[in-house]
Amino acid sequence: MSAANAVKSDDELAQLDIATLLRFGLGEGSRMRTALFGDGAVGAAVVLGRAGVYPRAVAFLAKIVHSGGAAYAAGLEEPVPGGAAGTVRGWLESGAAVGRTVEDDETLARWLSAVAEIMAVRELSAGRNGGQR
Repeated sequence: MSAANAVKSDDELAQLDIATLLRFGLGEGSRMRTALFGDGAVGAAVVLGRAGVYPRAVAFLAKIVHSGGAAYAAGLEEPVPGGAAGTVRGWLESGAAVGRTVEDDETLARWLSAVAEIMAVRELSAGRNGGQR
């Protein structure tokens, strides 16, 4: 596969099954970790950006997962503000179903932080203020 064929559009990334990537990307020694933190993080950033979620909301959710764990965060009524709450709750539930250790919760928190950073960079490159609304 050439490098040109490896490039995915935003639409292709938005169609990724993030919940499945989380199920197979979390856990010690996961072979899908690179895909989760690569295409999966960018795909999640695209989905959340299109839903109008601010990067800071995702960064805050990462802190909640870090402090309380994936299961706690999945039980929140509104893990992120707006129409993407159900989508994000599904992602958290997938992470909680796999996460059996504090390290798994920490990996999920780091992934959410990466998603927030990608969202901010995308906003900045699009001429917006990088999520500092």
